[in-house]
Amino acid sequence: MLVKRRRDELAELTKSVNDLFEGFFKRWDWPFVGQRAWPVVDVLDEDDAVVVRAEVPGCKPEEIDISIRGDVLTITGEKKQTKEVQEKGYYHAESAYGSFRRDIYLPTEVETDKVEASCKDGILTIRLPKAQEARAVKIKVKG
Repeated sequence: MLVKRRRDELAELTKSVNDLFEGFFKRWDWPFVGQRAWPVVDVLDEDDAVVVRAEVPGCKPEEIDISIRGDVLTITGEKKQTKEVQEKGYYHAESAYGSFRRDIYLPTEVETDKVEASCKDGILTIRLPKAQEARAVKIKVKG
């Protein structure tokens, strides 16, 4: 009886600690804690630019806002999707709405006045040219 009671107490303590951590970290944009961050992004560090690709299915370009402040790229938007099917004998309508925000820390300084963004087939691509002083310089070794 004593062992069962201690096991129950330990399970309750574990649940309380998990709830505490999930509640605290849920506000942060960490995909491994609680919920999956959305939109899902890939950040590529190329020689002359940083390229960010984000999955934004169902979003129109005019529903997406992009801003840069310091070394943080912010993608915000609103997803509005309505699907209707009307056939003989039945009618089905489904709607999905929701806003999103994703902050991405840039690995280097970028030229904000030369940033380009495009959205095609549910993929948002943002090309951020690196600042001249942040670009790698190749040095030839003399023999």
